[in-house]
Amino acid sequence: MPEVHSHMQPWSLSLPLTLALVLVALAYLCAWLRFRTARPDSFPVWRVVAFLGGVFTVWLAVGSPLVALDHQLLTFHMVKHLLLMTVAAPLILLGTPGRRARWSGRSLSLFWLAGTATVIGWHIPASFQLALGSHGWHAVENATFMVAGLLFWWPVMQPWPGNATYQSWAAPVYLFLATMPCDILSAFLVFCGRVVYPSYLASPGHFHLSALEDQEFAGALMWVSVTFIYLVPAVVMTVRILSPRVQGFDTRVSA
Repeated sequence: MPEVHSHMQPWSLSLPLTLALVLVALAYLCAWLRFRTARPDSFPVWRVVAFLGGVFTVWLAVGSPLVALDHQLLTFHMVKHLLLMTVAAPLILLGTPGRRARWSGRSLSLFWLAGTATVIGWHIPASFQLALGSHGWHAVENATFMVAGLLFWWPVMQPWPGNATYQSWAAPVYLFLATMPCDILSAFLVFCGRVVYPSYLASPGHFHLSALEDQEFAGALMWVSVTFIYLVPAVVMTVRILSPRVQGFDTRVSA
């Protein structure tokens, strides 16, 4: 079993990452200011706020003191994954200029598979322990979650200025199906009754949580978070799809 590297300084690699993210944010702001000057009404400020919020969330997940705690509590490790894949990725996409795209069923399947494979693959005990025991593999894990999050949310949070083109029912179904693998994984972590990742058995207890209680809390956090983050947009899209029919029905009745 790889030795957990939580004893290493958590900020040893955060300074270069922090500087890199600051440079990304500054470059984005400079580009936005030039674009804003040329076309004042075409790039709203809220998209800038979304992008910068996404960049900050990346830093919070992989450059802040949270990095040290994710080697000591599975709950914080789960928080990091959720921040990268379900918060940072869609926020960055909301503020990223792009072109109109037409998504086929095969494309949506590939994006769905990228997200699902990343979540399930890195929670297999062997790969999970590998990432905990190596700075290099830990960085690969973080990068994989970030890239998979961008791919997964791309059809839903289509970058500005165009909207995604696909069958109206595809996006809600896409999001609904994405909850199922996460629900299965989180239910397993909550109800299996044993510690799945042995490294946390040797970690110091925090918040008076045992390793098993920590695992159960992490699974419950994933369960609830993914359910709301994926299903709320699906419900909003479904309402928008059905609303023209409802309005048409109301108009005919009132006439």
